[in-house]
Amino acid sequence: MQFGEGGAGTFSDGKLNTGTKDERIFFVLQTLCEHGAPEDILFDAKPHVGTDKLPQTVRAIREEIKSLGGEVRFNTQMTDLLVKNNAVCGVVAETNGVNETIETAHVILAIGHSARDTFKMLFEKSCVPMEPKPFSVGARIEHRAETIDRAQYGDFAGAPALGAADYKLNVHLENGRGVYTFCMCPGGYVVGAASETGSVVTNGMSEYARDGQNSNAALLVGITPEDFGSAHPLAGIAFQRKIERTAFEAGGGAYSAPCQRVGDLLENRATTALNGSVQPTYRPGVVPGDLRDVLPDYICDSMAEGIRRMGRRLRGFDDPDALLTAPETRSSSPVRILRNETRECPTVRGLFPCGEGAGYAGGITSAAVDGLRCAEEILKQSL
Repeated sequence: MQFGEGGAGTFSDGKLNTGTKDERIFFVLQTLCEHGAPEDILFDAKPHVGTDKLPQTVRAIREEIKSLGGEVRFNTQMTDLLVKNNAVCGVVAETNGVNETIETAHVILAIGHSARDTFKMLFEKSCVPMEPKPFSVGARIEHRAETIDRAQYGDFAGAPALGAADYKLNVHLENGRGVYTFCMCPGGYVVGAASETGSVVTNGMSEYARDGQNSNAALLVGITPEDFGSAHPLAGIAFQRKIERTAFEAGGGAYSAPCQRVGDLLENRATTALNGSVQPTYRPGVVPGDLRDVLPDYICDSMAEGIRRMGRRLRGFDDPDALLTAPETRSSSPVRILRNETRECPTVRGLFPCGEGAGYAGGITSAAVDGLRCAEEILKQSL
């Protein structure tokens, strides 16, 4: 769910909206459209491709890359970065157990936010500067889609031309933490996104039609390196891993996810049954319980207060039957790989940390723009 063709974005609705302002954004949207994405992404204020349509779009891009002489390798892992005289000279790639050295003077390191093995390898090389960065942790909150439609559309809820309603909420609490919704999936599903054995991670997705019975979003609490308990560059990964493994145990050890009713979280009690109006969509299943057994108290306290305040802004958001399925730990990278103003690693010439995994993007479109800008820098150096 985190890697392969299209990356994690393939399984999270294919949202293309971004807060960045860059002339390259239209090129990104146009390229996707030319390869099979819906034409409405060119003019929709909140463009999305849909989890059901994005794989064939990315596949079409791959086929064009191959037709132009490029190469795409599956089942391949970069196991080493080769550096000589403070400059990139190649990588070691392992494909189905066979190692190969690929000589190159330039590497765009677009590894995604869950490439923990690569983060570890780069840290151990000690020549690539890295630091922990803030990110967010929480759970997926799930409502009946009709609840959100009524809150947003009023008497027009259910009109076919409107589709499933979305929302974007945020509050700043007295404890100094921000609570916000992210990656909202109208008419969508909560899905599993673990990348390690013995761990549970949640994400959300919608198909293009967005016609599922429920709508969900990540409900996240901002955390900082001060919360990690260590100044180690990879301390955020250890923080994530601890929560994900605890969630695996709380879910019974069969990759089911712990789940709590919003009403029970607000009353600080465990959920014993899920027999309300909202039924979970997470597969393979959920186990009712108390999210305080999985997430730190300060995260649960912040989520609860955030829900109360958001419920005053979006009617029904604090519905006691709404569900919280945990944990959502992969909202963004917990690591930043440092680079200079030309997007190049300051200590290794020819290395370009890029996109979400390197800590410089927050979604499909911003990562694509960052990739374009890295490629432009390489072209400048090659002239």
